[in-house]
Amino acid sequence: MSDTVLFELVSPAKLLLSEEVEMVVVPGGEGDFGVLPGHTPMLTTVRPGIIDIYENDKVVKSIFVVGGFAEVSEERCAVLAEEAIAVDELDRDNAEARLQKATDALNAAESDVAKQAAERELRAAEAMVAACDA
Repeated sequence: MSDTVLFELVSPAKLLLSEEVEMVVVPGGEGDFGVLPGHTPMLTTVRPGIIDIYENDKVVKSIFVVGGFAEVSEERCAVLAEEAIAVDELDRDNAEARLQKATDALNAAESDVAKQAAERELRAAEAMVAACDA
């Protein structure tokens, strides 16, 4: 068995990253999970948060994702992300503006559908602001 796992990060527009990694930690819908070679296959949701990529037991890359899905097999972890930004490229002012816009949208929401969409964006914006401190 290989000592690496293929990690692929895909956005709606394109393949953002495809590389062999020692381990990847993904913010799953039920909690963070780490993927090593030989992982049990699974399909799960991804919540807003940070994906950490490890080499030599150290985080070498951190990527903020708004959400999506992850498919894991024994040799591969593919994350289909709605939006992905390298943590070192996040801008606190933009994140805080996004948070304010989401808060305003939630306060103005009149239908259940609009309220659910605003709550989802609010969770993403809160996670993005938190990621700025990571």
